[in-house]
Amino acid sequence: MSVHSASTPAAATRASVSLPRLRDMVARGEKVTMLTAYDATFARIIDDAGVDVLLVGDSLGNVIQGETSTLPVTLEHMAYHTQCVRQGRRSAWLVADMPFGSYEASPQQALASAVALMRAGAQMVKLEGAGPMVETVRFLVERGIPVCAHIGLTPQRVHALGGFRVQGRDDAAAAILKAEAAALAEAGADMIVLELVPSALARDITLAHPRMITIGIGAGAGTAGQVLVMHDLLGITSGKRPRFVRDFTRVAGTEADAPGLSIAQAVQAYVAAVKDGSFPDETQHGY
Repeated sequence: MSVHSASTPAAATRASVSLPRLRDMVARGEKVTMLTAYDATFARIIDDAGVDVLLVGDSLGNVIQGETSTLPVTLEHMAYHTQCVRQGRRSAWLVADMPFGSYEASPQQALASAVALMRAGAQMVKLEGAGPMVETVRFLVERGIPVCAHIGLTPQRVHALGGFRVQGRDDAAAAILKAEAAALAEAGADMIVLELVPSALARDITLAHPRMITIGIGAGAGTAGQVLVMHDLLGITSGKRPRFVRDFTRVAGTEADAPGLSIAQAVQAYVAAVKDGSFPDETQHGY
């Protein structure tokens, strides 16, 4: 499939997505769609399929580099892939992950890393955690850099968390996540990814902070939007498929070996399912 063949008339005329536009979508109840992208070709296909936000995720460590975690990914890797995605982007909002070790030392280190990613084409940077990161978020926002926060399961801290586990299951842990979300919102984060948290908790955080756009992954249907790793959506991730993932290349009601959807059609199906509320399904994909 060529990049050109994935284009649609709607894609060619879609206005550029901006933060005000994303906020307007949330205010009128329209779900925000986010999907990872790592190169120009897939970025164009995903953008043309109508995805609102492209995320250059440090998940490239797993799905592109073949690593067992995101920890080996460097700032240079992220800047390179951000530049590639920028080349394929047509109108979607572009977010880039700040990789492990590129922002934790100080707000000044975070600023230098964020500048590198913005110069590569990012319109927003994403960092994991709260606590000392709250002041880093404030430092970046005060200097005109839009920030997406990330709490719950934070892959860069997977060893400290004891593995890929649902976070915030008990009352005490849920209270901590609520406090973290409130602190990040107060610091100026415009967006926040809630990963692997109970659906009810994600819904509570979303309702408590209407200005901060909540994006769920394994967090139920009550968030303002959803994100998936592109390879998961296409059913090509090796190993056990997480509960919150759906293979959108498969047509519902067909046998496993039946012809599936094209990449562009699968992404369009994802967009449609998030927008109409049929994905995620709480009984199948939530906790």
